[in-house]
Amino acid sequence: MATDDSSTKGRHSGSTRRTRRRMTGKERREQLLDIGRALFAERGFEGTSVEEIAAKAGVSKPVVYEHFGGKEGLYAVVVDREMRRLLDMVTGALTGGHPRELLEQAAFALLDYIEQYTDGFRILVRDSPVAQSTGNFASLISDIATQVEDILGLEFKARGFDPKLAPLYAQALVGMVALTGQWWLNARKPDKPEVAAHLVNLAWHGLDGLEPKPRLIGHRRS
Repeated sequence: MATDDSSTKGRHSGSTRRTRRRMTGKERREQLLDIGRALFAERGFEGTSVEEIAAKAGVSKPVVYEHFGGKEGLYAVVVDREMRRLLDMVTGALTGGHPRELLEQAAFALLDYIEQYTDGFRILVRDSPVAQSTGNFASLISDIATQVEDILGLEFKARGFDPKLAPLYAQALVGMVALTGQWWLNARKPDKPEVAAHLVNLAWHGLDGLEPKPRLIGHRRS
């Protein structure tokens, strides 16, 4: 006896529709974060709309508002996650050893983050109206610099320098690595180990030749 293929297909497709599992609230939230992260990295905060986020997720705009209160809320969560990821990578990389090796570890950690989480780094270095004191590139640099202040403080003390100046030098060193990383994000040349080696070369030999009381040689004194 012949079967009606069309009716069989109809029953199968209907069954598929009935058994398709709906996302849980947590899964939907993660989906929206992934979509928002990609769009913010590509177009920036201003260039991304709630409508586009919702459309790519296959949901209505109210779903985005329900989870995050709007575009600003979603962006803030994305930035917070990326900052914590980068800070974790830097602090996890500082495993000890000679101070020069610690500099290498910090440089590699930042370059690793840029290479592995390029979208996240692009978001962090963009200016945004919702990037408050705890969510912009400057504050990120400050947070990372805090991780190396103690290391520099001990090194300064051992060399007879004022350890109170360690925070200033920590900001300078981390800022140098971060801004170089921003440039390397697009250049991608030379390769990562060579970039790290040059960064540490400048930082270490600069530190190695520090004057305990640096002086200005130009005409300006104040």
